[in-house]
Order: sequence, then structure tokens, then C-alpha cells
Amino acid sequence: MASKAGEVVVITGASAGVGRAVAREFGRHRARVGLIARGPDGLAAAKHEIEEAGGEALALPVDVADADAVQRAADQVVERFGRLDVWVNNAMTSVFSPFAEMTAEEFQRVTQVTYLGSVHGTMAALRHMRPRDHGTIVQVGSALAFRSIPLQSAYCGAKHALVGFLDSLRCELIHERSHIHVTMVHLPAMNTPQFGWVKSRLPHKAQPVPPIYQPEVAARAIYVAAHRRRRSVQVGMSTVEAILGNKLIPGTLDRYLGRTGYAAQQTKEPRPADQPVNLWQPVPGDWGSRGAFADRARGHSLQSWLNLHRAPLALLGGAAVLAGAAWASNKRLS
Repeated sequence: MASKAGEVVVITGASAGVGRAVAREFGRHRARVGLIARGPDGLAAAKHEIEEAGGEALALPVDVADADAVQRAADQVVERFGRLDVWVNNAMTSVFSPFAEMTAEEFQRVTQVTYLGSVHGTMAALRHMRPRDHGTIVQVGSALAFRSIPLQSAYCGAKHALVGFLDSLRCELIHERSHIHVTMVHLPAMNTPQFGWVKSRLPHKAQPVPPIYQPEVAARAIYVAAHRRRRSVQVGMSTVEAILGNKLIPGTLDRYLGRTGYAAQQTKEPRPADQPVNLWQPVPGDWGSRGAFADRARGHSLQSWLNLHRAPLALLGGAAVLAGAAWASNKRLS
């Protein structure tokens, strides 16, 4: 895809994990990027990476649960760079715990960050995009927005809620004849640092449910989705299978995940008693984009590549069919 040098982008959750990889991807295309996250160390490192790649960056230490702070951050980006072209809602948090053991405060916090944080970001983005009738809002979704798993009830609920929220908003934008585009990118299990800092009551270390992908796979898909008029994009065959399976055999999946979902989300290593927790406060240090599962993580997804390039592939396929038909016709005439 051709570079969109100079476009103005905001990314939430930009200090680590998928958000950090997305920031680097836009920086590689020389974008001007507003980086929103709580952790100053990761923000500073992300800013440095973008500037090294030829882009510009503005680090904004903000908790997305604070709607006013998110709006002020959006205003700062527009004041600095003049406009807003793309907003990527990516910030998230979770708690690994049976629902029966969760506190109301924990559930509220996950909802405030993962669901309301995206609502706040969308509000802030639209305030600046509507006067120009231009812009794209990318919501980072998940296979878990369609097929929930045990031990992450708050996170799964928030991702489900985001699908409903954006479906409603999309209808309203169509009614207004708006040119602002809203899209969702649904991700599979990712190798990010969250499993080293997520609040957990599990006896063993938390892990993503295989197959696992590197965050750069998500970043490439999010960048492309930001520049295509696609309603949604699914990344990884496991995401497609989860969505389709839940449509066809939801009860069977309930029973399967009830039997396997606890073990699948844990390694065999005991969880350290002093494991850091970022639910309420950011964990100090620069954690980067990748987690501890690089040896099992895939760096590419053929399904994602085919999905994102289906239009040119369809044209090539059509051209091949026409060429074949022309060859066959000439063969008959010769």
C-alpha cells in the first residue's frame, strides 16, 4: 500500500503490545501520531521509534477511562498537527479470574478502559472529524467479541459491547450521509506483554490461547483497514473459525470451553506472587510490543493477507479467467 505520509493519527494504548506495533507501523509510513497511554516510559520509547522511522509523534499520558482527558488529548493533537485523519481505539485491560471471585470494582475498571475508553475516543474523534466530514475510526476488536471464553468475563463483555455500539453509530453516520468511516479489526490471540502484568487469580502464569500471532500481524492489518472502506476485518483463521463456530454450534463450544478453557489460558509455570499488575496504575518501564511467547508466535497470517488483498486478487482472478477464455477461443479457431 502506498505511504500516507503526513496523515494525522491517534492511537490509544500506544505504549505497549498491539498499540505499540501499530504506532511503529504508522511511523514507518511517516505519519504524525498522537500517542495515548498511561505509562510515560513506553510512551517515550514509542515516540522515539516513530521519529527514528521518519514520522512525528506527540506523547500524551492519559487514562482513556477519563473522557475529559481524552478530549483534551484530541484537542492537543489537532492543535499540534492541524487536523485528525485516523483514530485507532486499542486501549484495553483485563482480569484473569472466575467471575464468582471478581470484585465489582475490577469489573467496572475493565469496562471503563476496554469499552468506555473506546466510546470516549470515538466521541473525541468525531468532534474533530465531523466539521471536515472526513476521517476513519478503527476499533480494535477480538474473536472474543463473538465467542466468549471463561476467566475473562469483563473483557469479553466489553468487546461484545463494542460491536453493538459501533453498529449503532455506523447506522447514524449513514443516516447523516457522513463520509466518516468506522471499521473494526478483530484479532486472534496475540503475543503481547499483557500476560506479564494482567491482574490474575490463576494458579499458573496466564497465556494467550494458541494459535498465537505476533503484534506486527495485527499492526499491518490495522494500517490497511484504516485506508480501506471495509466494515470489518478478521485477522487469523482462528478468528474466522471462532466467529463461524459460534454461529453454528454455540452450545457445543460452551461445553468444549468449559472443559478446556481454564487450562488453555495457563502455562505450567506457577504465577509469581509478586507479578506486577497494571489494572489500576501503569507498570513502570518500557515493555515494548512483544510478550514472552515469541517462540510460539506466528509472524504472518495467510488468511489475513488474502482477506486484506481480496479486491486486487479478485481482479487478477477475473483477468486470468478472461485470458484463459480468450486462449481457448483462439485455440478453437486455429
